[in-house]
Amino acid sequence: MDRMPAWADAVLVPLISLLLAAVLSALVIVAIGEDPWEAVKLMVTGALGSTYGWGYTLYYTTNFIFTGLAVSVAFHARLFNIGGEGQAMLGGLGVAIVCLYFPWPHWTIALLFATLSAGLFGALWAWLPAYLQAARGSHIVITTIMFNFIASALLNYVLVHVMRPPGSMDPATATFPEATHLPTLHEMLAPFGIAFSKSAPANVTLLIAIAACIAVWALIWRTKLGYEIRAFGHSESAAKYAGINPVRITVIAMLISGGLAGLMALNTTMGEAERLILNATEGAGFIGIAVALMGRSHPVGVAMAALLFGFLYQGGAELALWMSIPRELIVVIQALVILFTGALDNMVRMPLERVFMAFRKDA
Repeated sequence: MDRMPAWADAVLVPLISLLLAAVLSALVIVAIGEDPWEAVKLMVTGALGSTYGWGYTLYYTTNFIFTGLAVSVAFHARLFNIGGEGQAMLGGLGVAIVCLYFPWPHWTIALLFATLSAGLFGALWAWLPAYLQAARGSHIVITTIMFNFIASALLNYVLVHVMRPPGSMDPATATFPEATHLPTLHEMLAPFGIAFSKSAPANVTLLIAIAACIAVWALIWRTKLGYEIRAFGHSESAAKYAGINPVRITVIAMLISGGLAGLMALNTTMGEAERLILNATEGAGFIGIAVALMGRSHPVGVAMAALLFGFLYQGGAELALWMSIPRELIVVIQALVILFTGALDNMVRMPLERVFMAFRKDA
């Protein structure tokens, strides 16, 4: 064996990458005259030190789980889905249509149909790039990036000219009917005597995100379709020889990926805003790429990486609020984490592999 053990690849590589990102972030904070240790304590306290902080951390985590899973499924088929932003935007449109134009007696029924609609709209937005890649040779990265801009323009038109309430100047829909409002963690935990912040946006969608992790694990590692997706991702020529249709697998993998990205709208549109707004995704589609890379495209890893980025988002907001650290610098710190866990992954992996190979030779 010429590679490091699986546990080292799953644990050591991300951990060392995080430590390197933390060291550089600390140096940046020192350079602007602030105390990095105080910054860390403030981030931890703001993100994890109260139910209010946990509520926002878990809210962001939910978004990143969906987009991370979306990118992961595509990765297994050797596809780079950069279109999570656009697919989530269209998923929000699907949620808004279901919530606004149908009279639902209870949130559970509304959530069921909104889930189907969000997944369908996200999947359909991923279908054409998938077909162009599989049948016409168009590069999936280029087409999905382009479709992000198209989705943004389409949503802007719909919100301004079609779904905006009369007399409103805000590019957003009307507030969804009360019967479609999702229960927050405060409402879910209150019957068990567990106190949780009323103002925190985390809601029942978190449970759907966890269920999505389980479903993706079962799909990829316990079904024939999952085996075909992984086989195609490892070797297209071998997959063809085994009778796997590359066009079919490409399209199916991207439909699943787009559907998962679309499900993020349940959290942002139906759960938090309770209406469709223009910038609900807030870059979560792109963060999903880093989450998938850091989580090694495994649902457990994706969930853990999503929690880390949820912590960074909420902790970064606390830093910008309580310390004289500009919001742009918080983005720099988040970017350093993405850089080391994604783009510079091999900078950590290759030296570690050499270390493990040296130990094997000595043994």
